[in-house]
Amino acid sequence: MTARVPLTTLASQALIAFTIEFDNESERQFADLGLRRTPPSQVMWSNFMQFVGEEGVRLREVESLARITNLAGLERWGYISLGPDPADSRPAPPRRDWLVRPTPVGRQARQVWRPMASVIEKRWQERFGTDQIRRLTDSLQALVSQFDRELPQYLPVVSYANGMRASLPEVETWPSARGSDGIAPPPDISVLLSQVLLAFTIEFECESSLSLAISANVLRVLDTEGVRIRDLPHLSGVSKEAISASVGFMARHGYVVVGPDPTASRVKLARLTPKGRRSLEAYRQLLEAVEERWQARFGEITSGCSANRCTTSSLVPTGSRRGCPLAWCRRTPDGGHADPT
Repeated sequence: MTARVPLTTLASQALIAFTIEFDNESERQFADLGLRRTPPSQVMWSNFMQFVGEEGVRLREVESLARITNLAGLERWGYISLGPDPADSRPAPPRRDWLVRPTPVGRQARQVWRPMASVIEKRWQERFGTDQIRRLTDSLQALVSQFDRELPQYLPVVSYANGMRASLPEVETWPSARGSDGIAPPPDISVLLSQVLLAFTIEFECESSLSLAISANVLRVLDTEGVRIRDLPHLSGVSKEAISASVGFMARHGYVVVGPDPTASRVKLARLTPKGRRSLEAYRQLLEAVEERWQARFGEITSGCSANRCTTSSLVPTGSRRGCPLAWCRRTPDGGHADPT
């Protein structure tokens, strides 16, 4: 019997698929505009750049967003400028009063990014069926509407230093996106997936010594016999950089030991310690407990999301790549998207 896949796993994979397709299409359009650079990922648009209008915004107005994104990176990569307002006559205005403004490249990038989520969502409706995507969106929206705190538009950028925990600043409200008519558009599916995942992650991490990111991506595939570190990117589906940071964090805190493979001395293995083994079991139990807690707390709304497991499952890989968004996001030599076979 096939093991039941956690709802967080399905939602994560669907969000990753959406983000990859968003990023790839953005890169293609950047090239069409003659912008010889790789655009930042969707998180930079969703959690920051969409709130930086043509005339700029004071840093204090987006300070909460700056703390969950990579503000320094956006400035270094040439998408924003940050400095005192020329109209401010004070000799040394505080940094919170500085203006964040899009650069010329940033303005072009905003024009590419603004309609992108709608473009990708429309593709998904055409690819998987409008009714199927609408049912999933309605279920996610009903769940998000019951949360007792506001959440940002996308998952926050996490830090390797604190073990990739999804920490958020304490704010009463997050800036909201507005259309040209001044009205906030309905959230697209990537926003809803992000907010469901983030709410679940925050609850999980309140009771876990390891972050959900490390637990689900790395701890999950380790054992006491040892797994070759070079195999972890393939087993987990995350980057070598993230694997290195995760294993390093776990080793420093006693969850794993890293040593040579007895059968190949130049190859390193990561083995769970007794503490790591206990944490693996605790991860599995807590993941199930939080899902059950949500079922009890949100009742029929969570049941609606559970009923849509089949919908979400059809958006992520199983045995075949046909019809799967992750397959549609495979690169072709010209930077486009390959038809999955």
